[in-house]
Amino acid sequence: MEIAVIGTGYVGLVTGACLSEVGNRVTCIDIDEEKVATLKQGISPIYEEGLEALLRKNISESRLDFTTDYKEGLAGKDIVYIAVGTPQNDDGSADLTAVAAVCRALSKHLVQDVIIVTKSTVPVGTNEYIKGLIEENLLSDATISIASNPEFLRQGSAVYDTFNGDRIVIGSDSPEVLDVLETVNEGFGLPMVRTNLRSAEMIKYASNAFLATKISFINEMANLSERIGANIDDVSRGMGMDQRIGEAFLNAGIGYGGSCFPKDTRAIISVAREAEYDMQILENVVDSNERQRGIIVEKVMDRFDSISGRKVAVLGLAFKPNTDDVRAAPSISVIEKLIGEGAEVHTFDPAAMENARKVLPEGIHYRDNIEDAVRDAEIAIILTEWKEIKSFPIEKYESLMETPVVFDGRNCFTLEGVGKTGVEYHSIGRPSIGN
Repeated sequence: MEIAVIGTGYVGLVTGACLSEVGNRVTCIDIDEEKVATLKQGISPIYEEGLEALLRKNISESRLDFTTDYKEGLAGKDIVYIAVGTPQNDDGSADLTAVAAVCRALSKHLVQDVIIVTKSTVPVGTNEYIKGLIEENLLSDATISIASNPEFLRQGSAVYDTFNGDRIVIGSDSPEVLDVLETVNEGFGLPMVRTNLRSAEMIKYASNAFLATKISFINEMANLSERIGANIDDVSRGMGMDQRIGEAFLNAGIGYGGSCFPKDTRAIISVAREAEYDMQILENVVDSNERQRGIIVEKVMDRFDSISGRKVAVLGLAFKPNTDDVRAAPSISVIEKLIGEGAEVHTFDPAAMENARKVLPEGIHYRDNIEDAVRDAEIAIILTEWKEIKSFPIEKYESLMETPVVFDGRNCFTLEGVGKTGVEYHSIGRPSIGN
């Protein structure tokens, strides 16, 4: 198939690279000239394992190209994927400004019949809006078919997930369009869910809302476990062995972040309000997650009367491991609170420090490794469960820190292992050690 992908952000770039890998001829379109020039060299602007290798391979084999020119990028294409951002408005609804701009650009340049596939996460009913907007402004007599193909990619493992996911969802009100999209996606070898447009849109939001709910639920159980003498590790393990529940997303911590869960939970609440339905569960999920972000600082302030002038090491800035994304990351609010209390913050993250500099307050000390961050610190706080952080021996905190007091927001260490050291250790939903 001849395919165009509009948008070279996280979703668009992975989509374009992987579609080319299974044999399609793909042109990615983006209005950012500097980014496109970089991509033409096979250099990825985002941190994603395996992505650059795919870019370089498929560019060299002439299956993948990049352009800023819509006319060039759309020429001869059978399918056009829309993969631009849908950020959150102040009221929680999805901002469709970029989607609308793409529709207007398509209207000017489409001269052949095409299938428009929405990859972006959009509210229910958006695909009908997209079709109407394109047709309203279309300058040619091309026939526009519309489809939804939501992504279910985890940042940090998006390339792997594309080829090893649980399912591919394709939605259209045309059986013929669904047949074409099945053919396009056959190379991934995954089960396919065929449905109508609105159901496909809803599947994406419902999936993310459920996972966010599961995270907030186990965090609530962790907070209660601390107060009644239970251990959330054992609680999670016992729950997860029930096949109706499953063990995934039962890791207690300081809440979810990133570009999907915070945005999508608020967006579906907004959709529900427009439909005059009160989604009480999800509203409580959002509130619970906001509260959970502050729990690690509460633990610090309960332990120390004041942290003014104290050196605090913060380990992990990305909202999750294996990504450089700090959007809605708990680290942002945690560090802002630490700075507000007068702490001297030293931080390390394997990939996200450059992005963090753009949003964090000034005066933070960015270190090249864990040792430099924790050396002579009085407090260490773990906020992202990077393998580099999880594998860093707990004994080293004792030897490097002025006072080895560790607050682990991701439960990276076992209580048994910490108990063999002189480290004072506070985690989430588990008994403290050494205090």
